[in-house]
Amino acid sequence: MAKQKNPTKQTFIKGAMILLAAGIINRLLGFVPRIALPRIIGAEGVGLYQLSYPFLTVLLTLITGGIPLAVAKWIAEAESQGDTTRVKYIFRTAMGLVALLGLIMTGVMLLGAKWITTHILPDARVYQTFLVMTPMLIIIGLSSVYRGYFQGKQNMIPTAVSQIVETVLRIIASLSFSFMFLPYGLEWAAAGAMLGAVVGEIGGLAVLLWKYYRDKARTKQEEASQADHAKMQAKREPVLRRLLGLSIPVTGSRLVGSFSYLLESILTARSLAAAGIATGIATAQYGALQGMIVPLLLLPTALTYSLAVSLVPSLSEAAARGDHSLIHKRLHQSMRLALVSGAPFVVIMTLFAEPICRILYNHADIAPMLQLIAPVGIFIYLQAPLQAALQALNKPGTALINTLIGAIVKLFLIVQLASDPDYGIYGALIAINVNIVLVTVLHAISVLRFIGFHMKLLDFAKVGAAMIIMGAAARFTMNQQPLTMEWINLLLACAASAIVYLMLMVVMKIIDRHDMVRIPLFGNWFK
Repeated sequence: MAKQKNPTKQTFIKGAMILLAAGIINRLLGFVPRIALPRIIGAEGVGLYQLSYPFLTVLLTLITGGIPLAVAKWIAEAESQGDTTRVKYIFRTAMGLVALLGLIMTGVMLLGAKWITTHILPDARVYQTFLVMTPMLIIIGLSSVYRGYFQGKQNMIPTAVSQIVETVLRIIASLSFSFMFLPYGLEWAAAGAMLGAVVGEIGGLAVLLWKYYRDKARTKQEEASQADHAKMQAKREPVLRRLLGLSIPVTGSRLVGSFSYLLESILTARSLAAAGIATGIATAQYGALQGMIVPLLLLPTALTYSLAVSLVPSLSEAAARGDHSLIHKRLHQSMRLALVSGAPFVVIMTLFAEPICRILYNHADIAPMLQLIAPVGIFIYLQAPLQAALQALNKPGTALINTLIGAIVKLFLIVQLASDPDYGIYGALIAINVNIVLVTVLHAISVLRFIGFHMKLLDFAKVGAAMIIMGAAARFTMNQQPLTMEWINLLLACAASAIVYLMLMVVMKIIDRHDMVRIPLFGNWFK
């Protein structure tokens, strides 16, 4: 069959950069509620908001799990073979399965809400927030299948646009509802913030629906010309069986992470109680960690997420053609970009943890948390492309084992350290750090074993040297205090050190003009 060219398909780098642009916008916009919400409902209210998420994550993993990834991978393979019509059968089967599981899990949440919040979650005041978030199971489940469909076609624009719309609506609705519900109590204010998240997800799904039906109208003629072939192919190959075969290992891996997140929230709170910390204070500390510190650490994952999403269909297509050199090239591009872009954030967050926490959250007391976790951020940024590579290369079982090992070690350390009054919440932070480093190293070893890929040590040495010089430039600029306002001095220090870092990257030939040309909008400046 003649292969049809998809006019909406982007190259790997272009697709990643589109998602990166959306990710940066989302991260920046996402800090509006991160900054404003603690000022409205306090760290304890943020804790109530955050405590309900781990259980939602577990159920969402059961509903979606690896299905979007399987859809993206399968569609990418079908299109590489010119069999574009088969995506209709894949999409419909995935959508039906997710809708059915979503309805079942929503019923479980609604019927068991009181018992779950009383006996499983560490603070019973999350009941209202728990009830409000139940519609998100169906909404996010359906959205994930649409995103898998577009990612498989290597068209990242619908995903990017839906993410931006979801973020904007969530910001407006979360802050408005939390402020409106605050007079009814802290638990209702947290529920109001969650209601805003529901509104945002509805907006994101609406964008995906609109994009899907536009795409469907465009490809209707092509589908009609290949209808007979698609029906024959669907009969030869059980769609549901293969869909489950592709998605179950990935679901297992993600389920380990989701259960780990749920147990982390429960064990952290209970360990802090064992250390003699009151429930309200423990909830506030957990809220500060998950609602303020971790989002800062994950700021550069706007890039690593976009790389991982683009990497799966790109590597799947290359693997289907047996193009091993392209697999190595794409993976090296992803790892190098993740390393280069994440390193400066690690420097800034480590050096300026106190002014960052004071300026953003008006909570300078949580700065030691950021200072402790920031150095391992580089392992987080490298972990996403490695895990995406394992999944794209049909090794999700290996990713599952690595994640499971890390989760067991993390939970064991939380119980041992967070229950010790000398460590408290910092014991949980140490456990999280060990988990991040361990899983990343295990993923790297696995990728090396399967395809012989490894990063060039010289690249790490060059970036490490640039980080030290950049840090010195940042500290020098900050110490000069040219202006009276701290936040302006912080911005000047960040800007000056970023310029130094970029110059060093160019001088050391880590990045070049060809890398800059690929950046959307700004790329033409470097031609």
